[in-house]
Amino acid sequence: MIKIALIDDHELFRKSLSTLLSFSTNFNVVYDTNDGLAFLEYIKENDVDIILLDIQMPIINGFELCKILKSIQPEIKILIVSQLNSKEVTHHVMTCGANGFFSKNSSPNLLENAIENIMENDYYFDDELGIVIKDAILWERREGYTLDFSESIYLSDREIEIINMACVEMSSKEIANKLCISTRTVENHRKRIMEKTRAKNFIGVILFALKINAITLDNFS
Repeated sequence: MIKIALIDDHELFRKSLSTLLSFSTNFNVVYDTNDGLAFLEYIKENDVDIILLDIQMPIINGFELCKILKSIQPEIKILIVSQLNSKEVTHHVMTCGANGFFSKNSSPNLLENAIENIMENDYYFDDELGIVIKDAILWERREGYTLDFSESIYLSDREIEIINMACVEMSSKEIANKLCISTRTVENHRKRIMEKTRAKNFIGVILFALKINAITLDNFS
């Protein structure tokens, strides 16, 4: 069962979300709060698989909290859930280390799929991944924002092959079937790639590969 924490300053929304998730036998909401700092204390002694996190909150906003959580527990999954939806928000979702974005304007029926996608594939966005990546890169270019990526990191042909398949949103199981290897081997490759690139999630890996020209935007078509 997937252990879920909800962090949102709107109590009605938070409780409604908790009720919605309780209908699934796959989910267990173990904690909900409007206080990000309180959750930092909770996580010290309790396990959580995925956090559904709002952006606009008192004391500490969702992006800053996400960065702290990823520095403490890099393996924890974080889905940003917000009514804010822009290229700038998408950019910040990626750079803070979150595993995806779910709009509060989306159908509640899609939330279960979003959570399961993150647990299996490490990422989820409402729109197709290629559109999200392109929008974020276009925003960076317009704003003159650059990240300092070292081009000395070597990616093997197999690693680039796996990144290419992730670009078209193939799961680890689908990649394994395509390459005739085990799912565990694919997951080990993904973990090694993230360690090499120092990415906080596989979205970060894809951005890294784009910025060193190991792949191109055409890979998303």
